[in-house]
Amino acid sequence: MKKKHRILGQMQWLTSCISTTLVLLLLGLVVLFGFSAHKMSESVRENLTITLLLDDDVDTEQADTLSMRLDMKPYVRSTTIISKEQALKEESDRMGTDPTEFLGGENPYTASIEMNVAADYACTDSLLWIAKELKAMWQVTDVVYQRDLVDNLNDTLQKATLVLAILALLLMVISVVLINNTVRLSVYARRFTIHTMRLVGASWGFIRWPFIKRSLGIGLTAAVLADALLIGGVYWALQKDAYITTIVDTNIIVIMAASVLVAGLLLTFVCTWLSVGHFLRMKENEMYN
Repeated sequence: MKKKHRILGQMQWLTSCISTTLVLLLLGLVVLFGFSAHKMSESVRENLTITLLLDDDVDTEQADTLSMRLDMKPYVRSTTIISKEQALKEESDRMGTDPTEFLGGENPYTASIEMNVAADYACTDSLLWIAKELKAMWQVTDVVYQRDLVDNLNDTLQKATLVLAILALLLMVISVVLINNTVRLSVYARRFTIHTMRLVGASWGFIRWPFIKRSLGIGLTAAVLADALLIGGVYWALQKDAYITTIVDTNIIVIMAASVLVAGLLLTFVCTWLSVGHFLRMKENEMYN
């Protein structure tokens, strides 16, 4: 009989551990996708380019000085100087012909600076005052960027963020409900043990502790398994596509792993505390329902 109870207890522990692991996997994926989406959004914004067309009188030294001044601005992520000669070469390669052949050898292009803005400033309102400030510089004749592209980009990113936030909230609720049900079923199977301990005068804290200790063990084991599967999955994905490294970095992986570990311990602790408390308050005749 004792052996049978021990086997049943081990099966129950294994079932709870597997169920909790699956839920934590779901939770870890939510965290991973959430932070990865934010990183991808920043990457897209920072790839937005503003082109500063320079005056013909601006020489190489002055262009370098202007570029260094721009690099010190809080809204600038990076700058690249495009000389007249480089612009001509790039355009000739694109067109497949040399424009100077039709213009008596004169280079029709001007030097320019391509500027990538910081992600926080890649919005219409910020770009308007940034363009105004840049145009006020004597070296700059015009500032060019795709305003429609910026509007569409921000609109798309806002919608994507909203969808991800709603999805994350729903998955979080589902995760909590599933873990709560798993713990509740585990405690329910031992409700008569709780009642017996209560009858002999054991304190609520004394009765709760074995259940909490067992649940924390399940939560820790499930979190370690979930983290191992998630990190293994990320590593496999990185081997298949190197581009993922630009979206999923070490910080995101650490945050994901820590979130799963904390969630595994915290959720099992809270759910066990509440479930045992529920059965402690239950009357004897209610235990048979």
